[in-house]
Amino acid sequence: MKLVALAAIIAALVVPSALAATPTLTGTVGPGFTITLKKGTAKVTKLKAGSYVIKVSDKSNIHNFRLKGPGVNKSTSVGGTGTSTWKVTLKKGKYTFVCDPHATIMKGSFTVS
Repeated sequence: MKLVALAAIIAALVVPSALAATPTLTGTVGPGFTITLKKGTAKVTKLKAGSYVIKVSDKSNIHNFRLKGPGVNKSTSVGGTGTSTWKVTLKKGKYTFVCDPHATIMKGSFTVS
């Protein structure tokens, strides 16, 4: 019985810290001609290598949100809207996020070290 209680205490301590350790980034595209990637309220310009959860809010059926970089190429569809959640591992290098149909004006980038 003591072993079960000890296991429950250890699980309670380990599981929340493992979940909290994965930072969440928020991507938004549309409804106008805007595209952003933020951590909290700050625009993402630099990140440390590691695992991230990216929640993308696609607010227009004429746009998409594509994230490209070392080992990553994820996108929402141009015709669709809604929220997508991706779990990605970012490696050292440069990453870009763009709206494919409007890549010349709707783009951003960040570096991972």
